[in-house]
This record gives sequence, structure tokens and C-alpha cells, in this order.
Amino acid sequence: MAGKALIFSAPSGSGKTTIVRHLLNHNPDLGFSISASTRDKRGRTEEHGKDYYFLTPEEFKKKIDNHEFIEWEEVYAGNFYGTLKSEIERIWAEGKNVIFDVDVKGGISLKNYFGSKALAVFMKVPSLEVLKQRLHNRSTESPDIISRRLFKAKFEMTFQNEFDVVLVNEDLQKSLQEAQHLYDEFKKK
Repeated sequence: MAGKALIFSAPSGSGKTTIVRHLLNHNPDLGFSISASTRDKRGRTEEHGKDYYFLTPEEFKKKIDNHEFIEWEEVYAGNFYGTLKSEIERIWAEGKNVIFDVDVKGGISLKNYFGSKALAVFMKVPSLEVLKQRLHNRSTESPDIISRRLFKAKFEMTFQNEFDVVLVNEDLQKSLQEAQHLYDEFKKK
């Protein structure tokens, strides 16, 4: 039944994007909600309108003023992220359920917005040391940014009990299976 919202939130580097991509590849009834962001593209692989809607701060603030977001946050100083109402309308008009890959505050906001139509999953890694290694291995950010992400992750972990399910991503294959099971059960409700 279309019209549901599957929300994945986690500290950066926990594997949520990998799991969300897997679910999208194996569930044609899911549509990905593309977030808007003012941050720069990472590398050459990210595309506007596919990975994010890359907006200038001025464009983003205009959309805030026009009430075009379900939720938005200044996730890092000067870097805004948000969920456009038009994205949800687009996906639901296609007869699909929507899946989100969002930060922790955004996940809580979306859970509150969608209520019983949502399943909010908090993903985490077994330890902050594992998270530090994953962020380092990505080779997409400077040591200063990694340090800020780790500091933020400690804070974000305090919100895990506000989610419907906590998924510990220690073994990727097991986590992929658990995520699929969660979605299968959620669709039945």
C-alpha cells in the first residue's frame, strides 16, 4: 500500500546510504526522497536531482520562507538540509512508498510529521572507534570534518530511543536482511 514513509537515520558513516540503496534496488514499490542541501558535492559522482537538490543558501532560504519543506535543519554550520513537500507528493503520485536517508534530527521530525504512516529506523555502528575508521576509509572528508562528525555522532546517539527500531550495522549482509525484513513487516500494517 503506497503512502507510507520508511525513514533511515544515523550518524554519518553508519551505513544508512548503503542499506537504503539496497532496499531501493530490491523493492520497486519504494521511491527515494531526494533531500535538498546547501553543501558542496562530494567528488564527481554526486548529481543534482539524483543524490541531492544542491541549492545555494539563498535558494534554500527562499524555500523555507515559502513553506516548501516538511522539515529542514542546519546540520553543520552553513550547511542546510531539508525534505521538500514536492518530493513526497511526487513519490506518492507514482503509487510508491517513500524511503528517506536523513540525519537524526530530520528523522525525528519526519517520524512526528508522518505519525503511524512511518517506520523510523535508527542505525548505528558497534562503537565510535568503528565509526571513526569508516569515516576515515571513505576518504571524502578532511580530518577536521571527521572530528566534527564524531563529536556530532556522540550527541546523535542520545536520540536512538526516539526511533521505532534500532539497527546495529556490524555485519552488512545481516543488516541488509534485517532492513528488508523490517520493510516487509511494515508494508503489511
